[in-house]
Amino acid sequence: MTGLFLMGAKMRERLTENDVKKIEAEIEHRKLVVRKEAIEAVKEARAQGDLSENFEYYAAKRDKNKNEGRIRYLEKMLKTAEIVNDSSKEDEVGINNEVEIYFEDDDETEKYKIVTSIRGNSLNGYISIESPMGKAVMGHKVNDRVYVKASETTGYYVVIKSITKNIDDSNDSIREY
Repeated sequence: MTGLFLMGAKMRERLTENDVKKIEAEIEHRKLVVRKEAIEAVKEARAQGDLSENFEYYAAKRDKNKNEGRIRYLEKMLKTAEIVNDSSKEDEVGINNEVEIYFEDDDETEKYKIVTSIRGNSLNGYISIESPMGKAVMGHKVNDRVYVKASETTGYYVVIKSITKNIDDSNDSIREY
């Protein structure tokens, strides 16, 4: 029973100061702009008459509720977040660094940006510090051979080929839920 409980427990989000600023800006935008637009859309759809077959009304209500849910989600994230430092030693992998990684098993090299989990998007080359790869390479140096633990019984080795420090994160988007 304890194992099941731990699996369902949510860790606190690890956010940088810039992540917090982006979240605060999104909350403000949603409260001041999106909320106002959503309320107006509901009013307009309601004014069209019979609500029982009014698709626009239900769509407007859905959008309004989705916005309110996103605001609550972001506010809760901020309340429970752990703030992490996005600086690292000059020769070590850290948050917002671009890392060139050589995959031994595949004889391939890929570039990834190491980010906090709210910006993670592996399809676009953004690897979260909470992912197996992110956990494995954090704090390592160029030419380090690192074991990436994919599961309890499997993993693979990678070699860090290069580290580009402090890649700008101003255009990184926050993931949706």
